[in-house]
Amino acid sequence: MAASNESIRKLARHNDDFRREVATGAHSQVVLMCLKPGEGIGEEVHDDTDQIFIVVKGGGEAVLDGAVRALDKGALLLVPAGMRHDIRNTGDKRLRLVTIYSPPHHAPGTVHATREEAMRAEGEDHA
Repeated sequence: MAASNESIRKLARHNDDFRREVATGAHSQVVLMCLKPGEGIGEEVHDDTDQIFIVVKGGGEAVLDGAVRALDKGALLLVPAGMRHDIRNTGDKRLRLVTIYSPPHHAPGTVHATREEAMRAEGEDHA
């Protein structure tokens, strides 16, 4: 989807895909994420990409270089390039996030319905 005037909160609240790219520019990208109860993104490091997470609905935790931090609705979390991180849904409802990558990290139009699909597409096995 190209840049639009749609409510990002509304888009995120209605997204059930693990990962869905919604806007990509030359220097940044907006991606929606939805984690099922008990699900995590899987520990990862982006060597050259800053990542910002905004919790739209639900709750969970962030693990940043081994340190655990609670994430509640409305939380904003900056993960600088090079930091090992994981986001986990510790609640009993879906955790809905807006993620901003700078620079872009996924191909425009990327949609991964499940975490497993995302891991296959990236050639990684985080299961």
